[in-house]
Amino acid sequence: MAGNAFGAAFRFTTFGESHGPAIGCVVDGVPPRIPLSEADIQPFLDKRRPGRSRHTTQRREPDAVKILSGVFEGLTTGTPIGLLIENTDQRSKDYSGIAQSFRPGHADFTYQAKYGIRDPRGGGRASARETAMRVAAGAVARAVLNALVPGGVLIRGAMTAMGGHAVDRARWDWEAVPANDFFCPDAGTAEEWAAELDAVRKRGSSTGALVEVVAEGVPAGLGEPVYDKLDADIAKALMSINAVKAVEIGAGLAAAALSGETNADEMEPDGQGGVRFLSNHAGGILGGISTGQPIVARMAVKPTSSILTPRRSVNLAGEAVDVLTKGRHDPCVGIRAVPVAEAMIACVLADHLLRHRGQCGGFGAS
Repeated sequence: MAGNAFGAAFRFTTFGESHGPAIGCVVDGVPPRIPLSEADIQPFLDKRRPGRSRHTTQRREPDAVKILSGVFEGLTTGTPIGLLIENTDQRSKDYSGIAQSFRPGHADFTYQAKYGIRDPRGGGRASARETAMRVAAGAVARAVLNALVPGGVLIRGAMTAMGGHAVDRARWDWEAVPANDFFCPDAGTAEEWAAELDAVRKRGSSTGALVEVVAEGVPAGLGEPVYDKLDADIAKALMSINAVKAVEIGAGLAAAALSGETNADEMEPDGQGGVRFLSNHAGGILGGISTGQPIVARMAVKPTSSILTPRRSVNLAGEAVDVLTKGRHDPCVGIRAVPVAEAMIACVLADHLLRHRGQCGGFGAS
């Protein structure tokens, strides 16, 4: 099955299914002598881990990562890094009743159409369970960035809207993000979302979300025009995440309503021989190359397709059926998508950093 690897200079390949014995990934291209241990990876997996609150799936997976290769005495060796997470809380019987039917909104029909066979247990390879390995690879990418970029790179994500109810940006507080179950930068809005999502769950339904990621400390000059632009690769990375239906960089869709004067990010001397930008509608990227400003990306996550409300569909015999999905599912998959989005941004930045070093040997033009 092609399409399981991501990146060029920093490249990772994931494997495994939702209800298989384990999931894993191989990360290649990591320079040698970079400090790395399981303790550097586990905190990011814990952010994505299922069952961490009543607002996410109650599947109980510890998501304990094991480093199988590529690290010796706490340092990377330059060889492929193998990572593994065992699955411990599968309930395959929850899917026995729909094994012969296509769940609306899922990849059941398309996998069957493409391969003529599919694993119906939790969605198999199409399950968001796969994203745990993206988070693990993203932790390795962060280690690369922090080792090679002076001062390090800070990558932070937040959920900015749920079911059309957006945060008040005037109250944005990064300190609030880890203090609530929604990765919400507004504590007051998080409390309102909690009540809303409880009602959604009781209805057996689900809701969508918006997620925003900001990367600070990214050096100017990263990006490979014309076809491997930094923003193009970020868009691909985020669009590859389960349930993501739209991505925007900087002002994004709102830029279409701006004037040229407003949209242009003016510059002035910074007093140190460089430039200072007066705005950031470009989201930290111009011409596919990083400007040194914060990189800002957003993604729209659709409502979870696994719901208890019966929906019309078709089975393998071509007969009309009603389908409802039992089991343990996220009423808002956007919550656990936040650390996944952070990880994919980290992987793109690490990839372009190593590509830039290979061609130019430094950080931007001098």
